[in-house]
Amino acid sequence: MKHRYLPMTEQDKNAMLEAIGVSSVDELFNDIPEKVRFKGDYNIKPAKSETALMKELFQMAGKNADLRTNVSFLGAGVYDHYMPVIVDHVISRSEFYTAYTPYQPEISQGELQAIFEFQTMICELTGMDVANSSMYDGGTALAEAAMLSAGHTKRKTILVSGAVHPESREVLKTYAKGQYLEVIEVPVKDGITDVAALKGLINDDIAAVVVQYPNFFGRIEPLKELEEIIHEHKSLFVVSSNPLSLGILTPPGKFGADIVVGDAQPFGIPTAFGGPHCGYFAVTTKLMRKVPGRLVGQTTDDQGRRGFVLTLQAREQHIRRDKATSNICSNQALNALAASVAMTALGKKGVREIATANLQKAHYAKSALKAAGFEVAYDGYSFNEFVVKLNKPVKEINQQLLQKGMIGGYDLGRDYPELANHMLLAVTEQRTKEEIDTLVIELGDLHA
Repeated sequence: MKHRYLPMTEQDKNAMLEAIGVSSVDELFNDIPEKVRFKGDYNIKPAKSETALMKELFQMAGKNADLRTNVSFLGAGVYDHYMPVIVDHVISRSEFYTAYTPYQPEISQGELQAIFEFQTMICELTGMDVANSSMYDGGTALAEAAMLSAGHTKRKTILVSGAVHPESREVLKTYAKGQYLEVIEVPVKDGITDVAALKGLINDDIAAVVVQYPNFFGRIEPLKELEEIIHEHKSLFVVSSNPLSLGILTPPGKFGADIVVGDAQPFGIPTAFGGPHCGYFAVTTKLMRKVPGRLVGQTTDDQGRRGFVLTLQAREQHIRRDKATSNICSNQALNALAASVAMTALGKKGVREIATANLQKAHYAKSALKAAGFEVAYDGYSFNEFVVKLNKPVKEINQQLLQKGMIGGYDLGRDYPELANHMLLAVTEQRTKEEIDTLVIELGDLHA
């Protein structure tokens, strides 16, 4: 019989007890007073055989509404995108799948080169000079960018647009509390950052202004206009961006962004209940030595051969603690590899084609909903997400859509009370015309 693990027999147990000189397992707990020991039965199911347990777990998993059996229009930071089959093949290789921190470059060249290629492609997408080996996810990358800004400018206040992902804003506030920084939200007007409000809030005490591009509502922020306002006060300009959208949108680096962050999930990383994913972090050359985490650099060995090493490590593990720029102690190497493989498989042309398909299909869905009598909020440019107003609670409609085999959009009322009954719909390249048309019909029936 095959086992997924090596079972411990009674003979094994007795041999171990004999080796350590005790007669029973209970004897191991002699130092714990009898009166505090738990005497009852745990409120858990009786143990099952491996076969019975696996059957039960598969039955439970079958209740999940996953992307293989349901059509998804849910985005809000995690998206259903095409994943080249080669991604799983490469990341499942043992030399990558089990790899740890590549501290010894002489035996880690494959891992180091993979990370180097990830950094290079992130720079090409964002228009920035330097990128690190990855962060935990987009939210923590954004918070780290704000911390870097405060340390670099020696200022204590961060302005963040209300159109930045709500969860990222919460992560930012948590980081800021530990660093005694103040976080002020810039109001939203017509689905984008309120420029007039930003002008009223910014001053020479602001360390950074954080915006999202495309923003949480799917709209395209006017980065050129924002950059001029921000740099006038010598604050840093931080942009959180969906990397796939940069296949068609002008990259933030071209608009003078100082730091560009985001989540690489759109490239080869499954939704997986919201994680784990892979944050990216890119900066201009002037901030290179303050980048959190680790960087992989290219060099040559004593024989002139190309090689890769960890360099400019600014974590407290490598330099004096008071000089460290961050306490992040790892990176998402495996997911960064997945993103690298996906980007490589797609190539520049493929990334542009998929980004264009997202733009076009979202526009088609928006037009079809308008034609069906729905009110689409925030007319204007968007990437693959937009907001539609409903006459019923979004939660109620989503429950009914699920019965039709569809995962509906995000309920904006959860984070924006003024947007109760507003749904954020995501339309990626995975959605067909038939699926979009069906959604319009189903929403029309539920909306009536």
